[in-house]
Amino acid sequence: MNQARVLLLIAFLAILSWLWTPILTQTQDTWKEDADTLARPDYIATDLKQSMFNEQGQLTHTVNAVKVEMFQELGFSHFQAPIFTLYNQEQNWQLTANEATLYENNTLILEGHVVATNMDDTSMISHINAEHIRVDIQNKTMLSEQPVTILGPNLTIKGQGLLADLNTDSIELNNHTRTIYYEK
Repeated sequence: MNQARVLLLIAFLAILSWLWTPILTQTQDTWKEDADTLARPDYIATDLKQSMFNEQGQLTHTVNAVKVEMFQELGFSHFQAPIFTLYNQEQNWQLTANEATLYENNTLILEGHVVATNMDDTSMISHINAEHIRVDIQNKTMLSEQPVTILGPNLTIKGQGLLADLNTDSIELNNHTRTIYYEK
């Protein structure tokens, strides 16, 4: 090798080591601290009671929760023991679960002993039970791929997967398993 190539190689290695030195000398604690910063909520509220209204001033939904953690940078809020009530004139539903996550696009994911209660006592369907339900708050629809149980005053329906339109009170099961009718 000639002298120019050797000098060029030494200069290249010096620049490379100078560029990589901060990364190689960074402790694992610094990396962990950056990850922990993202995992910390921007604020925490306890005993939350919140009401949301649309542009016309009509109540769209209320939220009660034991605790909520807001992660603004990540774009979601996490609720413990939430109670969401969706208002749509005649078709009002109350949703409870062990925990829930609300995303900025008004998608609500409820998990753990989810119960959707129809607030209309005269409806054929009074409750929907599942372990996981996704709710589009704006369109007032519910979706689940998990096993669900639909309860009414005179019936019990079991199935896998659910698509419910809370505006029209229509519910579709992807895979119907069993229906039991009760006599009055």
